[in-house]
Amino acid sequence: MPSDIEQKWQSKWESDGIYNAEDHVEGKKNYYALTMFPYPSGDLHMGHWYAYAPADAYARFKRMQGYNVMHPQGFDSFGLPAENAAIERGADARQWTYENIETARRQFRAMGTSYDWSRELVTSDPEYYRWNQYFFLQFYKNGLAYREHGQVNWCPKDQTTLANEQVKDGSCERCGASVVKRALPQWFFAITKYADELLQMDSIDWPEKIKTMQRNWIGRSTGTTIGFDVGEFAPGEKIETFTTRIDTVYGVTFVVLAPEHPLVEKLTQEPQRKVVEQYVAQAGKETEIERTSTEREKTGVATGAYCINPLNGERVPVLVGDYVLATYGTGAVMGVPAHDERDFIFAKKYDLEIRVVVAPPDWDGAELANAWIKDGLQVNSAEFNGMSSKDGKEAIADKIEAKKWGARTVTYHLRDWLISRQRYWGTPIPIIYCDDCGVTPVPEQDLPVLLPENVKFSPDGKSPLTKHAEFLNTTCPECGKAAKRETDTLDTFVCSSWYHLRFASPKPDEHPVDSKKISAWMPVSQYMGGAEHAVMHLLFSRFFNKALRDLGYVDFDEPY
Repeated sequence: MPSDIEQKWQSKWESDGIYNAEDHVEGKKNYYALTMFPYPSGDLHMGHWYAYAPADAYARFKRMQGYNVMHPQGFDSFGLPAENAAIERGADARQWTYENIETARRQFRAMGTSYDWSRELVTSDPEYYRWNQYFFLQFYKNGLAYREHGQVNWCPKDQTTLANEQVKDGSCERCGASVVKRALPQWFFAITKYADELLQMDSIDWPEKIKTMQRNWIGRSTGTTIGFDVGEFAPGEKIETFTTRIDTVYGVTFVVLAPEHPLVEKLTQEPQRKVVEQYVAQAGKETEIERTSTEREKTGVATGAYCINPLNGERVPVLVGDYVLATYGTGAVMGVPAHDERDFIFAKKYDLEIRVVVAPPDWDGAELANAWIKDGLQVNSAEFNGMSSKDGKEAIADKIEAKKWGARTVTYHLRDWLISRQRYWGTPIPIIYCDDCGVTPVPEQDLPVLLPENVKFSPDGKSPLTKHAEFLNTTCPECGKAAKRETDTLDTFVCSSWYHLRFASPKPDEHPVDSKKISAWMPVSQYMGGAEHAVMHLLFSRFFNKALRDLGYVDFDEPY
């Protein structure tokens, strides 16, 4: 039977190690053919082969060209699908995952793939996630990992956080309660420290489409930050806004805060409080994509408070609008309806003043039919009248800086990477909380912090780690007193941000990577994956590589 013949020769090829790559082969140049590794969510299907068959064929082609090819495979095995499967089936997440891994291994082999299985890695193995924890500690020591409040989806009935995938039409998929946004302590990686370097992609041989997606996601903008005083309603406070069009600042007729902005509660006046609270609650049920959709009508409500434009001393109404995001810029925007299309529509809807301060050519003072967003001459702009808007932009910024009202600023769409997950099936974050010593990292010699097995999921949706006494209760490594472990786990993108390094130097016990082996294979010769990874996995991997370079683990700038 053909199946018998296939199995015989596949077994021989594997036992002979014909696809196992040596780090050095005399007369051959190394070629690292890397494909995205799969999540073991069940049987392999046509979608998997659509991605893996061409990659495997390409690796074979490079071998035929005379290269020493390393084409490894493994499993990105932590994540929410396994946890959901465990909840839905009453199964154990670990058992479900590893059964799927066994199935995938068998199916990969049955298809005759040319993988180097001697380098296989499984991210949910303690031998792998130990080094996730180790890198977290190095990042923490060097100011690249930090903890602060961040917005999460919160189910008030189950008293737990929810992933975006668990929110259906603004409701908890488990209990149906309305989901709200809530600020909770979260862990972040400081990816924005590398924003400018991440924009430098001239040396990367990638499709321009992928580079453009990353540039747009990073979103570098140069402009001016300016503060609008709200001391009349909140003593000592200012609303900080950022704009790339400071030449239009004399045309500000309103300021809009994101619903999550910390000043909303302070500024909302009692007659407006009920309507503002209802508006904020509704905004909390919607995703950022829904709120910022270009097809969606922009809405807002007045807080009843006013701020002062420092350039002309005018009192400007403060509104709350869900199209403004707390996670982007300062979480507040100055409304200049005569020179911004979105603001123009918003002002028309709410009967707000539309004041021209950058005049179109031959403007006769008439009301504008549409926002004028191009350059022009400064008008209604005090001492800057008659300047070109280009010159006005610089002159007005000079005045703002001289008066200490604000400063020229570079800002980014990119936010720091939120790595906390209130889930069980992931890498435990190696942090201990002590009443006396505060936030304390787990000593490196105590790694890995093991994920407990055979846990029980309760109907309230809370992570089992929050109730697992043996895991939760520990001692402080500093003072020896009773303490608690962090119960958040790491985003699974942490696992895949350095897996290419582990493939190149598999299974060292005392170090995460072997520098000699790394130098033989890295950077990756050809990465094969979908464009959907452009602004998540690929960007995170580039950041991780640059951070590891600066910490002395690698000596090259780009992973792929």
